Amino acid sequence: MSDKQKIRVPAPLYDTTNKYLRRRITRREFLARTAAMGLSLPALGALISACTVPTPETVEVERVVTKEVEKIVTVEVEKEAALPTSSMLLAEQVAKEKYAGETLNISYESALQAQVPIIFSGPEFERRTGVKVNVIENGRQLELFTKQLTEHVAGTGALDILSVQPTWVADYVFAGVIEPLDDFIEEYMNPADLEDFPDIFKDMGMFEGTRYGLFDDGDLLLLYYRTDLFEEHADEFADKLGYPLAPPTNWKEFDEIARFFTEKLAPDVYGAGFPRGSKWNWQVVQPHYKANGGRWFDPDTMEPLINGPEGVRTVLEMKASNQWMPPGVEQLAAADTFNEWLAGGFAMTWFWPPLGRWSAGYGQQTAQLAFLPQSQVAGKTGYALFPGDITQHAAGYVMSVSADSPRKELAYLFLQWITSPEISLQRVMLPYSFRDPYRISHFESALFRNMWAEAGDYLDKLMEAGNKASLDIFMPGAAEYHDILDRACTATYAGTDPQEALDAAAREFDELTERQGRDRQKQAYAAYLQMGGAYPSANLVDAPSNLELYE
Repeated sequence: MSDKQKIRVPAPLYDTTNKYLRRRITRREFLARTAAMGLSLPALGALISACTVPTPETVEVERVVTKEVEKIVTVEVEKEAALPTSSMLLAEQVAKEKYAGETLNISYESALQAQVPIIFSGPEFERRTGVKVNVIENGRQLELFTKQLTEHVAGTGALDILSVQPTWVADYVFAGVIEPLDDFIEEYMNPADLEDFPDIFKDMGMFEGTRYGLFDDGDLLLLYYRTDLFEEHADEFADKLGYPLAPPTNWKEFDEIARFFTEKLAPDVYGAGFPRGSKWNWQVVQPHYKANGGRWFDPDTMEPLINGPEGVRTVLEMKASNQWMPPGVEQLAAADTFNEWLAGGFAMTWFWPPLGRWSAGYGQQTAQLAFLPQSQVAGKTGYALFPGDITQHAAGYVMSVSADSPRKELAYLFLQWITSPEISLQRVMLPYSFRDPYRISHFESALFRNMWAEAGDYLDKLMEAGNKASLDIFMPGAAEYHDILDRACTATYAGTDPQEALDAAAREFDELTERQGRDRQKQAYAAYLQMGGAYPSANLVDAPSNLELYE
């Protein structure tokens, strides 16, 4: 077995990359030299990724990084040495020795999410261990939740590994769907791996002190803003408003910034564009409501609190901001939003971490992302948290072992392998990946931080978000609670009195709590309150409101 990995790259480019990776030239020198060769930042990211993927055997990898270079030479790059305590290596070793020739069935969200295990992690695990990974696409969101639950009820044992959103953990634990992992972790995992997370992620996959899943997706929302526009109009804005043009710290500032750009640049550019259509409000109403001092329930009685003054203020503030967004924003969906952002049509928007990569043009050279328009905001995108110095971890995944699997140990070993620091870094760096960085080692990776010019700023902001984010409602029936919140927002946009909309939502909350079992929900909510992201801050309670602008 060779300790080398063969990479095919142009000779001059190899020499420059080799010097950079060995710290013989600075990052500035490296970017200057590669730019002089006509190499784009996305292609540069693909080159570095190809040159540094750790693998125990010799593999041929070809990357076409520039059309001008015709002569290709084969060079050998030493693979990065893994530590003796590597969870990755131990999982590989045990799986190969005990289970080579077997097949694992892994349930995954359909379409783009499934591309990583189909193209990369499944085949790579088989190559290293002899264990085949069969990826079963089981739909999205509620469909995925239901199909996995149905397989358990039927007792088929057809699934070994389940994709579980953190909000589903309590549901699945109560139903006996997923296996406790603590004994496997104690036997096989390097304990340091469990510390390689921002605080908010450390409890993901746990319920009442027992771990049922390994965290695998940092779905942190960011506010994206146009740095070129903020710089170009800084003086005019400061003269007009009396404070520096910068990412907003409260919703009054947000509306003032959005209004400034909309009045000046619309219809070519609107000050902000958020997805406000049905199903796209529950993600952002949560951190907004919590920053305004809101709480979901009275923990003693489980009486809903969403129709209090904090809730009314929140939905009114959201509705007020819509006037500075494009006409019809109340029907805007996520795809409409990120397409218009990439075309340069908004000064501010929000989205999950992939938009930061897409904005830089990273990944747009892949077939999987051919649906994206060419980014017009590359090198012009900044990253911030929401007003109130808060954000949301919306959805995401932990990976769990099915309680019905006849191959529980093997299933666990695969999960330990894909979530290990070494393999998970490769997975979140794949251009087409919809798994977002979540380990401290991801955020600090020199390789990742050089994928594009602003990648370091992007990762720093995600790391900050990981310590300040609000969590979804981690209780049975979470998707229904979220949908109730979403409908209260859209009803308010449509003209329903906000108190009336929230009173109706509170009644639905209470009915759902009763259906799920009030005592069980009280138990789940008590567990939720122990998590760091349950109520991370109430920073906007005494902050200026955008409603002051329209009194």
